[in-house]
Amino acid sequence: MRRPRLPRSRTGQRWLVQAVMLGCVLALLPATWMYVVAGDRLRTTADVPRTEVAVVFGAGLWDGEPSPYLAHRLDAAAELYREGRIEVVLVTGDNSREDYDEPDAMRTYLTRRGVPDARIVSDYAGFDTWDSCVRAKKIFGVDEAVLISQGFHIRRAVALCEEAGVSSYGVGVADVHDATWYYGGVRELIAAGKAAVDAVFEPDPRFLGPREPGVARALASAR
Repeated sequence: MRRPRLPRSRTGQRWLVQAVMLGCVLALLPATWMYVVAGDRLRTTADVPRTEVAVVFGAGLWDGEPSPYLAHRLDAAAELYREGRIEVVLVTGDNSREDYDEPDAMRTYLTRRGVPDARIVSDYAGFDTWDSCVRAKKIFGVDEAVLISQGFHIRRAVALCEEAGVSSYGVGVADVHDATWYYGGVRELIAAGKAAVDAVFEPDPRFLGPREPGVARALASAR
């Protein structure tokens, strides 16, 4: 198999450099869009505005229990609830298999940390960030929310939820910068492209289903 040869002429080399530069610009556009949209929407648990609903995105289970990254997200939600900054937690994750149930594991974790079961609502079809955002709006009727995730993911979550019609503040929880954290950061560069496609074409979630009153009921119980 013949190896590709670089252009020998100055014109060819110039075109090659311009093509590479254009490719780099196009690759960075989705990430730039996320940073612009989410730029003034990021907060901490200490200064996030009081909002009725928090959305916690799934991040994997270890032997049926929330992974350390997911546990940190849930800890932040529990803290916001104890401080009266939120009233209801919508936990959204994957339950595509009988032996894998992120939302129920998240609910159990939160109740152990003082969040009443009646204030937790489960979305069992949050298969990715876009699906979770669209379902929060169309299925659960959430118009405004605090989104909780890791720092490397929170901008994408805010950008997509804003696009789905959920006015959002993002809380990026702190984590040790280990191999998983760096992997997540690199993965976000790829995921940004899919996020941009989702924002432009606004596809339906993998599973939509009928509207559910869970959030409205939970809010009513809080009053």
